[in-house]
Amino acid sequence: MSLAHDYLNAIVRRRREPMEPLEFEPDWNDKPRKFKVYEEATSFPLPTREALPPATVAAGLDPSPRTGTFTVARLGQMLRESYGMLGRRLGVQGNNDRLTLPRYHNAVYHRGTASGGGLYPAEIYWVRGRSTGTMPGVHSYSPPHHSMERLLVGDVSGQVRDAVPGLEGDQFLLVGIKFWKNAFKYNSFSYHVVTMDLGALLGSWQTWARAHGIELRPRLSFDELRLNRLLGLDTAMESVMAVVPLPGALPDGHDGHDRAAGGHGAGDGARVRMRESERSKTVIRFPTTEAVHASIVADTTPVDETSLIGARPVVPHSEDWLPLPPPRPLTADLSTTLRSRRSSFGRFSARPALRQAEFSALLHAGSRAGALASDAKRGDGGPALTRLVAFVNHVDGLSSGVYHHDAERHAIALVQDGDPGLFLQRNYFLSNYNLEQAAAVLVVLARPGAAMDTIGPRGYRYVNAEVGAVAQAVYTASAALGVGCGAALGFDNVSFAEQLDLSGTGEWPLLLLMVGNERRGEPDFDYRLD
Repeated sequence: MSLAHDYLNAIVRRRREPMEPLEFEPDWNDKPRKFKVYEEATSFPLPTREALPPATVAAGLDPSPRTGTFTVARLGQMLRESYGMLGRRLGVQGNNDRLTLPRYHNAVYHRGTASGGGLYPAEIYWVRGRSTGTMPGVHSYSPPHHSMERLLVGDVSGQVRDAVPGLEGDQFLLVGIKFWKNAFKYNSFSYHVVTMDLGALLGSWQTWARAHGIELRPRLSFDELRLNRLLGLDTAMESVMAVVPLPGALPDGHDGHDRAAGGHGAGDGARVRMRESERSKTVIRFPTTEAVHASIVADTTPVDETSLIGARPVVPHSEDWLPLPPPRPLTADLSTTLRSRRSSFGRFSARPALRQAEFSALLHAGSRAGALASDAKRGDGGPALTRLVAFVNHVDGLSSGVYHHDAERHAIALVQDGDPGLFLQRNYFLSNYNLEQAAAVLVVLARPGAAMDTIGPRGYRYVNAEVGAVAQAVYTASAALGVGCGAALGFDNVSFAEQLDLSGTGEWPLLLLMVGNERRGEPDFDYRLD
């Protein structure tokens, strides 16, 4: 048993056996910035809304192979619509921060990608080689400005290739996770959250790229320490968790004044020396998460697309599979959909009931598009590391109860009859949702222990990344359908495991996704930044 196994066991039992540190209280007056600030960096803007061909949500959720390539315009739009700040949220909802939201320094700006607690801990770096004919280097994406901040000049793409087995090309996105941006609120629980945040971002990029005819294959296994040294990161505070090769040479560089420097190179020892300006006066470190993180960083087990076959969840046998109706087509424009994605936070209403075709579309999106392609998976995301169980409250034509979903059959099987509303609410920690009012609560199940047994501690990240990708796929499909969606980690995992009789399967419920119609006529505030 590894430290990651121990951490997982503590996470799923934290409702019954609280994790250290006990009675931790966030210092909201000393919280970190929502984005990095490099005071010495120069920057150049990225294209905003270029005239790209229309792209539908359905195309983005389809895992068929793609052969397209990136340009700077496409890269800029993907970053803008996934992680750029798109507008301000000020709607009436069930969170306890609604009284402070009107104040400017507490403003909440939404993004196309979901994030645990809305804290957005991912940092995006663009490593650009010489194939563009523009100045190579390392850049940091600034979400509020939709710009690239230049951190290093010179071609260091060789260092990235040396750190990632089998990597080709010289254009990469590196995704770092800055732990303090989440840990200031969630303490030792934060590592569980941010590894799902990683998957939500990668899932968002996967959807966007597929919609525009491009296939992405993120790498999650590599020499993490080497890339952290390249970016000048303290591994205990921030670490690169994904490397995403960008198909194509990105020839239409936006910073044209740099073109003459296209042949500039850099030695093997070149690294970023700029340091961000940290807002927090006190940055607290949590020994439990640092130890788990160190054990995963040290895991060098090689992976390929067959590595995680043994970690697949198994759908229970049933003689009574009920075929679902064809999913309602998701013909909505992807850009518009990402701009409208949000969490429901207490807005659910049992009436009207969710239509079966909509319910079918949400299950299809979560199971088919939620499978995250990677170096340990096929290009279509298989084998899937998650499956869905639906606690049905108010779906038109379906009896209330608990249903297993079989993605291959696209069918459901009733395993527990009766209204699940009381169980759901009793086992949810917070007060910002009435789970009984949701049409259905989709429970994301996975076998993280089996993944770690198969490929080592890093298997924990692969599973959590896929859980995050499932969440993003369901959020995106919900926004396309015009129905509400919300995600929750604050529930009693053990109670759900007992209710679903998961003993001996190695499966754990890792995330709740509430879906359904919302109350009509709720006041809102529409403030868009583009």
